[in-house]
Amino acid sequence: MAPASDATLGETGEFGLISQLVDIFEGDEHVLVGPGDDAAVLRIKHGHVVVSTDLMVEGRHFRRDWADAADVGHRAAAQNLSDINAMGGTGRHLTIGLAAPADLPVAWALDFARGLAEECAIVGATVVGGDVTRADELVIAVTVIGQCTQAPVLRSGARPGDVLALTGRQGWAAGGLAVLGRGFRSPRVLVEAYRRPEPPYAAGREAAEAGATSLIDVSDGLLSEAGHIAEASGVAVDVRRGSFDIPEPLQAVGAALGADPMQFILTGGDDHSLLATFPDTASVPAGWQVVGEVLEGEGVTVDGAAYDGLTGWTHF
Repeated sequence: MAPASDATLGETGEFGLISQLVDIFEGDEHVLVGPGDDAAVLRIKHGHVVVSTDLMVEGRHFRRDWADAADVGHRAAAQNLSDINAMGGTGRHLTIGLAAPADLPVAWALDFARGLAEECAIVGATVVGGDVTRADELVIAVTVIGQCTQAPVLRSGARPGDVLALTGRQGWAAGGLAVLGRGFRSPRVLVEAYRRPEPPYAAGREAAEAGATSLIDVSDGLLSEAGHIAEASGVAVDVRRGSFDIPEPLQAVGAALGADPMQFILTGGDDHSLLATFPDTASVPAGWQVVGEVLEGEGVTVDGAAYDGLTGWTHF
């Protein structure tokens, strides 16, 4: 690998770059949590303001031949609102940046905005501003500002003895992406799951109120996100394969592609389910499924052993 000063983003990787950027930006007395978690946390008089930003680049995060403009709008809003959900909060206001080629149809931009607004309406959020500029490729930037009425739940609170639990669909979007990548459009339920995720928006605050010790949005893969909890908390996490029921559509895609359908569940992203740790099974809210445990040590295992493809989805 090239020396750090000469390394490209591809060589450094998303999280390697983030670790270097964190050292550059200084917080102040109003910043409780800065770069490095699902969202920043700012101090206000009552509760906490929670802020998160995401980028979507055409050809990397979406394709216009795989999803229409409204679908892209839903996805753009969902992935940002889910980051606030992953802190135990609720998204309230969004700003949108759109950089697009001059030949992008106005109708596409308007349909994108409608899809985004529809997704925001699910949680009562509104778009309050943004910017549009010309560019050689289509890039979407979304910033969401939310609120936590209780202490935000971070990635860093898991402790040995905690249980690991999941809520929301998991692996469906990955199955849909695999189908689209092979030029197919069925099973339709998986394709639609990729096009329009359904984050469990009420579950973040529910987990916080139930005493979750850590919480994260599954955007890059369940094992990858479990790894972030393990690293931030200084613990080990073991995931149990037997705790998952494999839905029939994922079984069908696995059989058709000659793939283990469990791979979609363990390493797939973009469903924006939530992964959390709780002090014990009794504290896990209804609708959550215990899928593993927190142990002394470091790293992530599956049934006590390493798992191929552990890193899941990355952005470089």
